[in-house]
Amino acid sequence: MPHDGQDPQMQQTLIPDVLSLTAAALEPVDQLLDAARTEVRAQVSEDGRVSGKLVEAHQTAAHGLAWLATYAYSLRQMHRWASDLQANGKFGEMEQLLLQIGFGEYLWQIYGGIQMNQGEILRLQDLGLSQDSQRVLMVPAVMTLCDSGNTQAARLRLVELMQEQAGSVMFGASGLDEELEMIRDQFRRYAVEKVEPNAHDWHLKDELIPMEIIEELAEMGVFGLTIPEEYGGFGLSKASMCVVSEELSRGYIGVGSLGTRSEIAAELIIAGGTEEQKANWLPKIASAEILPTAVFTEPNTGSDLGSLRTRAVKDENGDYKITGNKTWITHAARTHVMTLLARTDPETTDHRGLSMFLAEKTPGTDENPFPTEGMTGGEIEVLGYRGMKEYELGFDGFHVKRENLLGGEEGKGFKQLMETFESARIQTAARAIGVAQSALDIAMQYAQDRKQFGKPLIAFPRVASKLAMMAVEIMIARQLTYFSAWEKDNGHRCDLEAGMAKLLGARVAWAAADNGLQIHGGNGFALEYKISRVLCDARILNIFEGAAEIQAQVIARRLLA
Repeated sequence: MPHDGQDPQMQQTLIPDVLSLTAAALEPVDQLLDAARTEVRAQVSEDGRVSGKLVEAHQTAAHGLAWLATYAYSLRQMHRWASDLQANGKFGEMEQLLLQIGFGEYLWQIYGGIQMNQGEILRLQDLGLSQDSQRVLMVPAVMTLCDSGNTQAARLRLVELMQEQAGSVMFGASGLDEELEMIRDQFRRYAVEKVEPNAHDWHLKDELIPMEIIEELAEMGVFGLTIPEEYGGFGLSKASMCVVSEELSRGYIGVGSLGTRSEIAAELIIAGGTEEQKANWLPKIASAEILPTAVFTEPNTGSDLGSLRTRAVKDENGDYKITGNKTWITHAARTHVMTLLARTDPETTDHRGLSMFLAEKTPGTDENPFPTEGMTGGEIEVLGYRGMKEYELGFDGFHVKRENLLGGEEGKGFKQLMETFESARIQTAARAIGVAQSALDIAMQYAQDRKQFGKPLIAFPRVASKLAMMAVEIMIARQLTYFSAWEKDNGHRCDLEAGMAKLLGARVAWAAADNGLQIHGGNGFALEYKISRVLCDARILNIFEGAAEIQAQVIARRLLA
């Protein structure tokens, strides 16, 4: 794709009229995506319909389509971000470098191989695309961006600007409005003062985040952020949730995740609860009078929620007795209510027999974490994401009142849960961005402070290039996430965009943490250095809220439908 004979060192740092080029590059990428969709659909269809069996048989092609689409959507959102900044007079040198490096890198990856993860590279021929069909990318705009967008000179200049703005909240204008930036500033200050100084100790000692932090976050409105005002919340946007989750996760993912279970519980109740359930539960969740936890996964089902075996049987009073086992339950010990998915129809073996319960429990103590009758639990020791702890739970005749069946109707549990996935994945994408930004913060400070061979590490081009690419990919993931939130706030279906944001954000967070540790060298492998914690925390993002493979599968099915 590049022109022969060009010396990268002689290229200009900034590409003239870059927005015209990025606009022109979008159409050939969309054409390629359309061709790929047609090819993959042909591979996975039987009698004119997409076959689940064939999707599984052609999994690399299906998941590769999801990644190609994620790149296409990401580039479109980066162009939109830059165009909006230019219209408002905020498109400066740093923003242009972020844009052109991002386009240069992702266009090259589309042509040469998309990094699905560190060990799997998706190439266009894996989708069934021939060399001829790939020639759609051979247009001047794409070639110019590939030639001149992501050069060493551009990356080094970006890092120079990042060093000049080292005290800023982020590198490059976010494109958000003034109210959201005020919210960001507020939670960034809190994270710097109360979270960052303590996070590493909480991690190393494997301690629960102190209740004092939860109480302070409750006062700041974190648990009722998006709950409607008539139910005691603030009624703010999903975009505000993204900003809060990002900045708190930048301090420590455990703190940034405290609101996740409240968000899931509130979404379930708002979408599927009776009016009595909304009036009873939502104000308590908003104020953090009660802390919820999500109890869905079982030991032998993982992401296959339709195969859940935990049973809910009516007793003589019309209440329910829950029997079964759950695993990977976050913050289970000291919470007050569980959004618990169980099978109410014993004749079913799929999602149609599942129901959702608001199962009340007594918060535990260190000495007795699960004091409620009919319930036992044990801690799962984990690498990272430790601040709320993970548990296995056992239920044996656990009592749930009949009025706590969500929506008052059996068999709706899976549908109710599906309605929360958009918000949950948007919030997880925001947490991933916060973790990635934390890795960049830590790595950049270390690269400036650490001297080798008579100069700071940041003076070495490969170190600087790592930092530059962290900043670029964080901005790409951020814009895709904000767009997903905007779609949700405007009442549009956004499961596709939310899934893409989560898919990309998780990969970006892991890459940032891994590169951050590499910049630390041997010190990064020492537990005393914060980057070791960030690496452990980042690793979970590709697994929870839908593993990357499941996420790609879901995206592919939507694209092919």
